[in-house]
Amino acid sequence: MAIQEIRVPDIGEFKEVEIIEVLVKVGDSIQAEDSLITVESDKASMEIPSPAAGTVKELRIQQGDHVSKGSLILYLELNSAVEKKPPQVPITHPQPTTHSTPLAPLDAKANTNTNPNKPKTTSAAKTVVDHEAFKKAYATPSVRKFARELGVDLSRVVGTGRKQRITQEDVKSYIKDVMGLGLQAKTATSPHSGLGIPRMPEIDFSQWGEVTTVRLNRIHQLTGEFLHRNWLNIPHVTQFDQADITDLEAFRQELNLEQEKIKSSKITPLVFIMKAVVAGLKAYPRFNSSLDPSGEMLIQKKYYHIGIAVDTPDGLVVPIIRDVDKKSLLQLSDDLKEVSTKARERRLKPADLQGSCFSISSLGGIGGTQFTPIINAPDVAILGISKSSLQPIWNGKEFAPRLMLPLSLSYDHRVIDGADGARFTTFLAKMLGDIRRLLI
Repeated sequence: MAIQEIRVPDIGEFKEVEIIEVLVKVGDSIQAEDSLITVESDKASMEIPSPAAGTVKELRIQQGDHVSKGSLILYLELNSAVEKKPPQVPITHPQPTTHSTPLAPLDAKANTNTNPNKPKTTSAAKTVVDHEAFKKAYATPSVRKFARELGVDLSRVVGTGRKQRITQEDVKSYIKDVMGLGLQAKTATSPHSGLGIPRMPEIDFSQWGEVTTVRLNRIHQLTGEFLHRNWLNIPHVTQFDQADITDLEAFRQELNLEQEKIKSSKITPLVFIMKAVVAGLKAYPRFNSSLDPSGEMLIQKKYYHIGIAVDTPDGLVVPIIRDVDKKSLLQLSDDLKEVSTKARERRLKPADLQGSCFSISSLGGIGGTQFTPIINAPDVAILGISKSSLQPIWNGKEFAPRLMLPLSLSYDHRVIDGADGARFTTFLAKMLGDIRRLLI
């Protein structure tokens, strides 16, 4: 049988693009137009198809290599009965600028049953498909085909591949999540949402004046769905308190003067709060736990990873600072600076957003006195920080000006009792009021 060299076809202006996925291996039998490799530039990804059918005899590339037009991909032993075909034009996908969001799967029309004696299958849920958004989803043709066969709208799947590319595993995970949640269909004709809550009425606001409709970006959509789910599924209770951070702030400013002299990172109040939270998690272990899906078991964690809410131009994200208990204040300051920069530059990886034990949302740099933060499930609690202010506090002899920091602790009432919620905020206030206690 004849051996044919399979090379990269004309891929336009792209040169030295990276191979991010090798889709075949030696010994594989392939058909004409089957995808061989996936390459990616800063602007797009594309699959390179085979121009002929045959058996892969030798691979001349590997993942991570850079190729251009004419680069040798593999040697193919042609099937004797198959004519050679000219190279196919690679299919290109634009890069996403934001994360995609899991909402609901599309109607599984692919499950049409032509056998009247065979039970009909249906998808987990049905909804109106946004075909334009589906086309723009960042996925390879093989994944798109896989999604269509299963009736999944790719525009609503979170990609965990390189640069948030959607993989087959992401599609499978999405289906499992939907089946696990047991969501009901959200059709245009249904008067209720999937949870049986009456829908908001559709209103034509233009009848009262000029309006503009702006599509939410992917991060806002994802955040909205995530927070909505948490608010409906978790019985929230919020405990308010305040901590006297007068001495802490004086010590912090003193440290920053020293840091300035050696041109090192400044220390923010948040790192002290993170250390106090870890001390609280050790003193009250139920706060460092998660409820299992059955609601009958409590999973207690022995590690201390803290999620920090970061406000970005694209929306709210919560990257994780790991092993807070093992790091110094300076290390935590550097970590905070790094994840905040990554978040605002859209360089966070999926792993950077997973594995938290407890979350902190700080609005201290903006303003406000109190708020109710929504729990970042599967965590069971979240601490909200508002802007500190000077207040007259009675010290037993007189009123003295003290810098008071408002604390807002939301917790899952299925796991944490009100008394423990009050004990936790009291403990935090005690730690922040005298940071020497963090050394004990």
